[in-house]
Amino acid sequence: MDKKFFMDYLPEELIEMGIEPKFRVKQLYNWVYRKYVDNFEEMKNIPKLLREKLKKEFIINPFELVNHEISMDETEKFLFKLKDGRTVETVLIKMKENKYTVCVSTQVGCKVGCAFCLTAKGGFVRNLSAGEIVAQVWWMKKFKNFDENKALNVVYMGMGEPLDNYENLVKAIKILSHPDGMNISTRRQTVSTSGIAPKIKKLGNENLGVNLAISLHAVDNETREKLIPMNKAYNIESVIDAIREFPIDKRKKVMFEYLVIKDVNDDINAAKKLVKLLNGIPSKVNLIYFNPYPGTKFQRPDDETMKRFQDYLIKKGILCTIRKSKGMDISAACGQLREKKLKEENG
Repeated sequence: MDKKFFMDYLPEELIEMGIEPKFRVKQLYNWVYRKYVDNFEEMKNIPKLLREKLKKEFIINPFELVNHEISMDETEKFLFKLKDGRTVETVLIKMKENKYTVCVSTQVGCKVGCAFCLTAKGGFVRNLSAGEIVAQVWWMKKFKNFDENKALNVVYMGMGEPLDNYENLVKAIKILSHPDGMNISTRRQTVSTSGIAPKIKKLGNENLGVNLAISLHAVDNETREKLIPMNKAYNIESVIDAIREFPIDKRKKVMFEYLVIKDVNDDINAAKKLVKLLNGIPSKVNLIYFNPYPGTKFQRPDDETMKRFQDYLIKKGILCTIRKSKGMDISAACGQLREKKLKEENG
């Protein structure tokens, strides 16, 4: 019998599965998510009989670390092997004042097929379970030996389209924010999507309190369709309409990710259209340098073009930052570490 994965379950589900009384589940959550223990034997305040039962039914940590790269800017990339032998990437980004953001994957591969994305080249394999999403954050805390109360920011922006794995994403958000577990506030969790308009509305209706980031990357449907084929189904207008309905904390803004590609979407005309599109939405625009990878036809824009684009948006009252490229000296593009490993395995 295949063992179940402990991190797939919320406390109430574990109780329904016969783990009682309620305080035992709280103790288990504490051992796993606060003390980072991945062996039931170490849980000394759990009765021996229950430990034996749990050992037969559950595994805690299904990941094997197969590659780890550290950049000069202290960005760290991890490649994990899952139980079925598939691999998935997680990135730990060191921010200012010793703060960290974990960039987690939600799928092995991706269905969206963005023209500029390396993950898309391998096609879609499968969704990650809620526990496989949660385990990436758990692994970072355990690996870095972070204090149990150290707050991390979590961004669902790694491999895959989070809203394409909707149920598991929502469950992972609830597990990560559970007060008996890692207790990562939903205000510290950001869902980044390529723009599945109906699912943006659905997520908004859940009222989880998460932040929203939109991978926009273009300001007209013709260009966006070339970059993100999904735009044929959910065009820019439908995505913007869904965003306008999304409940945003008054202190927060909707993040718009704009990957700048030389001679594709980097001129001032695009900046003007972007200002019109975002009118009335509390926005922050993140301009991102395209990270070239072997075999791509796209090119990185120059610094002057990026600055000109940023200056125009700021002049029009839109908060805009140029994201510093992190991990440029390691496998920076999303999916690059996985691709490298697959090439090694296939000779």
